Amino acid sequence: MRPLLRLPYLALVFAFSFPMASAQTASSPSSTMTAVEAAHDVPLTTDPSAAFWQHTQPVFIAADTFGNPVPSHRTEVRSRWTKDSLYLLYIAPYEQLNLKPSPATDTETFQLWNWDVAEAFIGSDFKNIKLYKEFELSPQGEWVDLDINLDTMGDKNAWKWNSGFQVSARIDHEHKVWYGAMRIPFSSISNHAAATQGERFRINLFRCQGPEATRHYLAWQPSMSKTFHVPEHFGTLVLGGPASTSH
Repeated sequence: MRPLLRLPYLALVFAFSFPMASAQTASSPSSTMTAVEAAHDVPLTTDPSAAFWQHTQPVFIAADTFGNPVPSHRTEVRSRWTKDSLYLLYIAPYEQLNLKPSPATDTETFQLWNWDVAEAFIGSDFKNIKLYKEFELSPQGEWVDLDINLDTMGDKNAWKWNSGFQVSARIDHEHKVWYGAMRIPFSSISNHAAATQGERFRINLFRCQGPEATRHYLAWQPSMSKTFHVPEHFGTLVLGGPASTSH
């Protein structure tokens, strides 16, 4: 069995999702991230020096799922939003990439999580936290999106849901960093299309990185489990106001 259990194709995952947290685990980072408002949608760019990605309030994926620091893979995540879209930029250092052969970027890749990916789990329902959406992006620009309902965790059709999200990715081999950007329609994660300042969502951010023998499973908010799918440990995304030089 893989060391990290995944939904939706493993029906037993939830049974292993809630072990007691160890007293030796590191303290959790701040559980709130704030996206900076942008005036209008823009084409996706993975260039962190681009004007769009300036003046953000980044968070960092810096530990494994139990909160143990993994400094060699400390991943910066920047966020912006418009009334229609949420934007995420991952700046992901690596030691060795684990890439899927013959990548396909014109259609989603089922079980993409078996390879190197950056992930975002986002939910708008604060009462039924078992409902949320999963978005994944690989260094090669592959993608998959899933409609997660932990009460129907054996439903193999969850990955056939289509959010309409867009991705862009590139690898800087010289500096051993890969960059991945997502543009997620708010209509795919909320029951209303247009987002508003001050709105809140439930969120967690993850990475799967490296070959099987030395694989890292990284989390912004530690799930305290071998699985990412522990919504009790999600953080909060707040849609903030514009930066003084916002674009």
